[in-house]
Amino acid sequence: MSQRETVDRILDAASILFAERGFAETSLRTITGKANVNLAAVNYHFGTKKALIQGVFSRFLQPFCAALEAGLDALEAEHDAPRQVSASQLLQVLFAALKEAMTTLGEQKERFMRLVALAYTQVQAHLHTHLSENFGSTYHRFTERLKTAVPHLDPIAFYWRLNFLLGASIFTLSSFDSIQGILLAEHQVNMNIHDAVVLLIPALAGMLEGANAQV
Repeated sequence: MSQRETVDRILDAASILFAERGFAETSLRTITGKANVNLAAVNYHFGTKKALIQGVFSRFLQPFCAALEAGLDALEAEHDAPRQVSASQLLQVLFAALKEAMTTLGEQKERFMRLVALAYTQVQAHLHTHLSENFGSTYHRFTERLKTAVPHLDPIAFYWRLNFLLGASIFTLSSFDSIQGILLAEHQVNMNIHDAVVLLIPALAGMLEGANAQV
């Protein structure tokens, strides 16, 4: 087995187990057992569990951010000024980048979104630092474009609506199988995740574009 194959097997196993169980609840020995490699291989290629967690996210986020940057470049090239780009158009670019990246990796959107949820809900300061240092520029570019698309929102309202948007997206995509199961049982309708995203985008755009409420 080549070193690249070993690394891929470790990352595959870690992605599955972290998404299913969480970071703290998944031991390196459990990962090595699923990957069918020894603990020395994990130590050699990653050194620590923290570095392995960072490696899992980097493998997802490198193609995703590259696709998102390319999508933003193409969108901006079509318009004379950033303010001409709508929130809906930006969200379409975002989800297109997610689809492209997951297709390239042969991965499930659901698993990636479960990992994103864990990054928010489980305290991993090293991971937040890693993500900010390596992928923060793409995140800030996208959020700044969103701010330009909704200039009527004050910074605090935008902050919360952005988090509402992330929460709705993470819940919908990470729990898609369960939501689809309920839809099938109650309405006898079977939808795929692409069709759900088509419905999700205008809902998210409406969430962002609504009037600035007074608290």
